[in-house]
Amino acid sequence: MERRRTFSREFKLEAVRLVTERGVAVAQAAKDLDVHENVLRKWVRELREEPQEAFPGNGKQKAQDAEIARLRKEVAKLKMERDILKKGRGLLREGVDVKFGFVAKHRGAWPVNLMCEALGVSRGGFYAWLTRPRSQRSLSDEVLGAQVHQSFVRSDRTYGARRVWHDVLEQGQACGLHRIERLMREQALRARPRRRGLPKDRGTRSAVADNVLDRQFRADGPNQKWVADFTYIWTAEGWLYVAAVLDLYSRRIVGWSMQESMTSQLVVDALMMAVWRRGKPVALLHHSDQGSQYTSEHFQKLLDEQGITCSMSRAGEVWDNSAMESFFSSLKTERTARKVYRTRGQARSDVFDYIECFYNPTRRHSTLGYLSPVQFEKAQEA
Repeated sequence: MERRRTFSREFKLEAVRLVTERGVAVAQAAKDLDVHENVLRKWVRELREEPQEAFPGNGKQKAQDAEIARLRKEVAKLKMERDILKKGRGLLREGVDVKFGFVAKHRGAWPVNLMCEALGVSRGGFYAWLTRPRSQRSLSDEVLGAQVHQSFVRSDRTYGARRVWHDVLEQGQACGLHRIERLMREQALRARPRRRGLPKDRGTRSAVADNVLDRQFRADGPNQKWVADFTYIWTAEGWLYVAAVLDLYSRRIVGWSMQESMTSQLVVDALMMAVWRRGKPVALLHHSDQGSQYTSEHFQKLLDEQGITCSMSRAGEVWDNSAMESFFSSLKTERTARKVYRTRGQARSDVFDYIECFYNPTRRHSTLGYLSPVQFEKAQEA
């Protein structure tokens, strides 16, 4: 009999905000989060009808949330209208053919001479381009270039040529990596470089467990080896602490938690979410660093209750938990480092979106043969 899935209040609130505040369709959000549409609609309805009592927990919703939601929808609508008028700005660094294509597509909306002037091309050149027959290679590059651009944008502008190449191959196109690199250069599509440098170990640690994992970052099946850590994100309201639990089998984030304070409850909540989502483990190894949150009596008691074996990195050896460090590096490089968050709520929503809507279901992972964690698990089950 299949075990009934359980979701935390934190997960439900972020899932509802994905629909009500960010405008994602219920069907798409349910697919991304791997929940049934009716379940997600029920969460939306419960929070709308009883904002104070929905989803039992400690969180409370402010009375003005309904008005804020209405204003956010109006702002989103105004932004979309503004973006229509700015649609051509993204073409300034692209090739002439792409610019001429934009002019041809939108000449019914704006004057041709105005668009040509804005994009830095000649009007005579545009009309000559309209009548000049195009080569098969040019036509093929146009189709392939659109797929390259789509893949790059879908990755939130984080994919390099190799990951884009795998996306294009999956769509049935036969091409080489160098061609993808050329098309990305022509469209000025450049992935953000990963930040280098080792994180610093500060202060002394009290070891309560040996390094049982011993840098063996491979697992034969799910729920055999979990690694965990937490990081922090700056907002105008102060720090937001983000804890996560990663399954080494599929590199999937199976549990996470976000709080304003760096306490043991932060890492306890992340582990409990992982247990709720994956089921009570039979023989599981949990690896973390020697931070006080993980060595606390609160967290160690939870490990004992769940029958989980504890493993900890050696002091100052960040490579002992490199898989977890790699995830947080991707999170910051691909999403949070290039943004300024006014509130912790904005940061929470963005981290939630990165984990549940991009990293787990979509982002290609080189360790998994360029499959996403969710795709890898489904492929192994098939």
